[in-house]
Amino acid sequence: MGRGLLTILLLVFSNAFMTFAWYGNLKYKGLNPFPSWGLFGIILISWLIAFVEYCFMIPANRVGFHELGGPFSLVQLKVIQEVISLSVFVVIAIFLFKMNEFNYNHLIAFLFLIGAVYFIFK
Repeated sequence: MGRGLLTILLLVFSNAFMTFAWYGNLKYKGLNPFPSWGLFGIILISWLIAFVEYCFMIPANRVGFHELGGPFSLVQLKVIQEVISLSVFVVIAIFLFKMNEFNYNHLIAFLFLIGAVYFIFK
């Protein structure tokens, strides 16, 4: 597997964990194992999930960064990460949150993101 593909796969896993850390508490609000801790308990759980996200994100950036032997510049890594982040968010929103409001303006926004990826590699 090439460094570029490995970088992208690590970013997908990373963003899945981060999206769940940020928004999972909205879906599973009754599953706080520390109910007396309130918001602090939710933040602690989210930090633990975000730790797993960092275990994928940091290696993805190190494997992918051109100054460390990877194929991507810093700006390219960031744009790729943002597109993956929004793509993972949409998948989680549709399947986990049962979001059913995907309008044409959302599609246009994604087309602009694809354009951003195109232009960042030019």
